[in-house]
Amino acid sequence: MSLLLNSLTPVLAQAADAAQTAASAVAAQDIPFFEQKALIYAAAFTSIGFAAIGSAYGCGSASCAAMGAWKKCYAQNKPAPFQLLIFAGAPLSQTIYGMIVMFIVMGGAASVSVATAGQWIAYSLVGVLAGIAMGVSALWQGISAAAACDAFAETGKGFANQLMALGIVETVAIFVLAFSIVLLSSLGAA
Repeated sequence: MSLLLNSLTPVLAQAADAAQTAASAVAAQDIPFFEQKALIYAAAFTSIGFAAIGSAYGCGSASCAAMGAWKKCYAQNKPAPFQLLIFAGAPLSQTIYGMIVMFIVMGGAASVSVATAGQWIAYSLVGVLAGIAMGVSALWQGISAAAACDAFAETGKGFANQLMALGIVETVAIFVLAFSIVLLSSLGAA
């Protein structure tokens, strides 16, 4: 056993020296500049990606409810309200907001230089968090739109009220878009 330990001691010491040298090299250079730009572009895509995931889920929920409501109308020989398509499509706007944030973040990536290279984390966080917030807004707007489809198809009343309630959920995504633009413009992107 001691023979094994004696033979491993120089190898372990050499590995420790190599790890310390690598750690000090990484600390000196942090993340290379080209990788920082790549991370900013990845974050730009996450803003539209997460928003689109939420929009897809929200539109899917609302569309399923619209089809079920139309089926009930047909079964009762009532006219099927066309307005349910408005409810079903309401969550799509968050994808457009995510696209706007994506373009602004991409513009920021184009303007990042070696002097401002540390800003990649701010661009990344704005892209990711804005996308998630918009996606969650779209998801809940779709769930709310599903309830609106059911209510409007059954009663034929309250369309404006239901649309205003969906607008309240939409406002979260609009706030996120506006605050993202303000934050990114302070970094010099917008």
